[in-house]
Amino acid sequence: MQIAKRQSKLSRDTVPGILFVLPWVVGFLLFSLYPIIMSAYYSFTDFSTIKAPVWVGLDNYTNLFHDARFITSVINTLVYVAISVPATIFLGLITASLLNLKIKGRAIFRAIFYIPSILPIVASTMVWVWILDPIDGYLNKLLSLFGVGQINWLGDSNFTRLSLIIMSMWCIGTTTVIFLAAIQDVPAELYEAADLDGAGRFHKMLNITMPTIAHVILYQIILAIIGGFQYFTQVYVIITAQNGHLVQGALGGPNDSLLMYPLYLYYNAFTYLKMGRASAMAWILFLIVGVITYILTKTSKKWVDLQ
Repeated sequence: MQIAKRQSKLSRDTVPGILFVLPWVVGFLLFSLYPIIMSAYYSFTDFSTIKAPVWVGLDNYTNLFHDARFITSVINTLVYVAISVPATIFLGLITASLLNLKIKGRAIFRAIFYIPSILPIVASTMVWVWILDPIDGYLNKLLSLFGVGQINWLGDSNFTRLSLIIMSMWCIGTTTVIFLAAIQDVPAELYEAADLDGAGRFHKMLNITMPTIAHVILYQIILAIIGGFQYFTQVYVIITAQNGHLVQGALGGPNDSLLMYPLYLYYNAFTYLKMGRASAMAWILFLIVGVITYILTKTSKKWVDLQ
């Protein structure tokens, strides 16, 4: 009798449950799964918005690796990720440790460090274009106090990548907040035992904090890598601002030093109208990020499990 009542209750709950989930399922099928499947199909076709797709097999993929600008975009993105990700993680961890100190007004300092993360990307990028201006920019004015001459940060290919990395260092609020929450979860008795042994702050950070929050560090690294490979808005705004109008051609900054992978993907899709080629680039990007994430997850067991 009880089993029958339970089955009846389950059947009554099934329909409302399905109705509650249905909007998400429909949205996922229409706006996520279907575009993913069609993107995979289009990557094997010659397709644009003005003509029907024509099957070309692997031509889009093979042609990309004979495209010098594609290779340049890959190199630019890899260099940016290789430098900005470790720098962001390191700076975020140090900042979180400092903001965890019991000092007067630390809530204000935490808010100050987080504010850049909630500013609109376009607005903050325009501020940096102004700061990095070779003539009136505040960064060059600051460096001039130390005898450094004018640097064309966004106009000289020797400094454009460094400029992007400097900009990324400014917006570490989210990374810092996550690290701060993780540090506050470290058991206080571990630090107390270390104090009894006479350990300094550096040794406590190296031997207690980092091993304990290793899983959070891994999570942050993966997020930073994914974000680095999707770096688009800032370079598009910089190139647009430098030209004083909306970008009409596939511009990549001085010597294509600002031609990041997502930017070149955008140009292929909406400037060249080569949707098939752009879809192939999207899947290559997906595979690159997937492989890097898989390698990190597998190799991280050696240091994440140390906690």
